Amino acid sequence: MARTKLVVDKRTITGRKVKALRRENILPANLYGQGIKSQALQLGYQDFLAIFEKTGESGLIDLVIGKAKSPRPVLVGDIQVDPVTDKILHVDFRQVDLAKKTVVSVPIKLVGEAPGAEGGEGILIQPLLEVEVEALPEELPDHLEADVSSLKAISDVIRVADLKVNEAVVIMADKEEVVAKLEAPAEEEAEPAPVEEPEVIGKEGEEEGKKEPPEKGKPEEKAEEEKSGEGKQE
Repeated sequence: MARTKLVVDKRTITGRKVKALRRENILPANLYGQGIKSQALQLGYQDFLAIFEKTGESGLIDLVIGKAKSPRPVLVGDIQVDPVTDKILHVDFRQVDLAKKTVVSVPIKLVGEAPGAEGGEGILIQPLLEVEVEALPEELPDHLEADVSSLKAISDVIRVADLKVNEAVVIMADKEEVVAKLEAPAEEEAEPAPVEEPEVIGKEGEEEGKKEPPEKGKPEEKAEEEKSGEGKQE
């Protein structure tokens, strides 16, 4: 199969000055690999997006630097992304030896229909989204598939051991790791019933019937005052 070709240029601007390149929609990049000298590169931002959409991290690219006649077989390595805008800030290309095996991460895609998830009986969960695989660069798959048609009952699972790959590819993950499974829907918590306060009978009547006793000494004081008044009038 013909490999994707990508033309890049050597980069002379480094450090913080690369911000000026990004403003011009130019993506800073680096090339590295075993036995080669690393190089600073640059390429069009949209050019990289178009290529990466086709190849992902496991697709071989024929990288042409400037006017070089011989392309270099590379894989996309680390990608630095702005945490706020999600825009790519920098990319690394890893040159590989076509005769030596290499390790890359590939995504896992779920295919088919899970019978146990129909009608809301169960919820299909995918805990493992990608795995590392080892193979010769030209044998690397762009993704692995997990057929979920065997998931019929709650707690049914598909493990790494169930993934199908050809003999040239080795999956590096634990074979018992769960790729997909059916879980029971979460039960909604019932709202607690309102608590009714007990009715108190006779409390108000008792409170109304209660009167504070007169303070001691007050009747006598009033009588004395009346007598003194009578004496004065006389």
